[in-house]
Amino acid sequence: MNLANRITIARIFLVPVVSLVLLIHYNFWSITINQQTTTGSEMIAAFVFVLAASTDGIDGYIARKRQIVTNFGKFLDPLADKLLISAVLISLVQMHRLPAWVAIVIISREFAVTGLRLVAAAEGVVIAASRLAKLKTVTQIVAMVVLIINNFPFSWVGFPFANLMLYIMVVITVLSGLDYFLKNKRIIRVTE
Repeated sequence: MNLANRITIARIFLVPVVSLVLLIHYNFWSITINQQTTTGSEMIAAFVFVLAASTDGIDGYIARKRQIVTNFGKFLDPLADKLLISAVLISLVQMHRLPAWVAIVIISREFAVTGLRLVAAAEGVVIAASRLAKLKTVTQIVAMVVLIINNFPFSWVGFPFANLMLYIMVVITVLSGLDYFLKNKRIIRVTE
């Protein structure tokens, strides 16, 4: 159990913390702007989510820098990412801040790409994250943070940044999924 794997496990342990803080709705303080309220627990949940999401880059960097990349880490890291993203998406649907169809599209893409990677791994092929996939991750994190904090601080000026990011997130997520399958169609053909 190396440092990179411990950081990944910490990310997994933060998943229920983020969801719990989001769904408790403990209102020890709140900010209301243009009839949109952001609670203190939502701010804390956004902070914990960003902290957990940032560990994704940190654990990978440490593993590569120290040359401690393990098969356990290769398996656990993407699983931790999917657990975090899925938990927050489901929590946002429960909070009525995200349409269920958006969560279904994004979670479906995550599982489809994971399935493709598993098939590729069985064939001895490693599918690295593309630039589009990295952009997808950034847009998902930004969109989910803005949704968690209820469009704060953009509600000051009445700009629907959360809605804009929601649609950007969906489009880039779908495009990155298609990109994976188009670039790796030979793997699907080989396994037929």
